[in-house]
Amino acid sequence: MAKLANNERSPFTDIIHLDYLDLIAIGNGGTKVIATIPAGGAVEIVAVTNTVDIVGSSTLVIDIGTTLADPDEFINALDVDGMTVGLPTFNTGDLMLQSATTTTTLAGVKPAGATATALPVYIKVTDSAVASLTAGELAIGMRILDLTGQAS
Repeated sequence: MAKLANNERSPFTDIIHLDYLDLIAIGNGGTKVIATIPAGGAVEIVAVTNTVDIVGSSTLVIDIGTTLADPDEFINALDVDGMTVGLPTFNTGDLMLQSATTTTTLAGVKPAGATATALPVYIKVTDSAVASLTAGELAIGMRILDLTGQAS
């Protein structure tokens, strides 16, 4: 039996790579659309890893979610420069928690952010020293469910 290629066996439907120049362009307090949840869809997994170590700042924090002002539904206040290269962080956002009164993430997966209309997913960068970055790259993996996009 033939083996699946990496893109066929990945648990992610979307993989976004942002390097330090992309983060500088987004800017402190800025946001960028990185994906779209289709109408009738939801998000099951969001993971972030830094594939190249962040250099030039020790205060880089990101949020990922659907609320433009504070997109923290899927990843909340992730200290990116403090991450171990290659060690991903999964589902730390508000919608991924066991309940509104705990910071414990779900042990399994539970689709979140279900929407009846297409909804953008944003990354927000918070770092007063973001313009000082000289190296770094993030990989963001998302599994976006698209129930209405399936043929009947």
